[in-house]
Amino acid sequence: MLPQHVEKADAAWAGAFPALSALEPDAQAVLRAQGVRMTVPRGTVLFRIGSLCHNFLMLLDGTVRVQMTAETGREIVLYRVGAGETCILTTACLMTRADYSAEGVAETDLEAIALGAGAFHELLARSAVFRDFVFASFGTRLLGMMMLVEEVAFGRIDLRLARFLVDHRDARGGLDTTHQTLAVELGTAREVVSRQLKEFERRGFVELSRGRVGVRDPDALLALERTDGV
Repeated sequence: MLPQHVEKADAAWAGAFPALSALEPDAQAVLRAQGVRMTVPRGTVLFRIGSLCHNFLMLLDGTVRVQMTAETGREIVLYRVGAGETCILTTACLMTRADYSAEGVAETDLEAIALGAGAFHELLARSAVFRDFVFASFGTRLLGMMMLVEEVAFGRIDLRLARFLVDHRDARGGLDTTHQTLAVELGTAREVVSRQLKEFERRGFVELSRGRVGVRDPDALLALERTDGV
């Protein structure tokens, strides 16, 4: 259940969603009248597997993590929704009136405009601009999901882990993370990640400490893509 709204949606969406700048006047009126500007604290579960979808969220600020958990307890991050984006799963559930098949968690404090299911369907039917916006967002995210499936099904874990470590380094040249968190990000088992990290450490690519992975040689990690790997 989402927290209570703070105020009615104002013109904030115009800057966050440039694709809606040409929204028809009557569609703008619907969005302003029925859209609700909300603040959501970090850690809030926005939706769970099996729950109904009641709102179309247009994120103004913050990040939502969408993930799945298998019966075995194994988790995988499907994608993240950032400022100026919408959630493909929410869109799919609203259009098909199906329950959620994954979980969405506020990874940071959020600001968003929530549009009720009725208003969403009204805009989808009446506004060509809104319709194009929804389907363009859906298509872009779908391509990303297909790439994730390809990586999980066919990609080598050493290359994927190496790329993730390099791409997500902080200013100190590493990541404050755990082996389990990395396993969730990559859709594999913690033991697999731990084994690969220890091999990277043996080769001098990373430095491991409790709750942190230091990236000592990012060039060597990236070079794995151009070699036979570990």
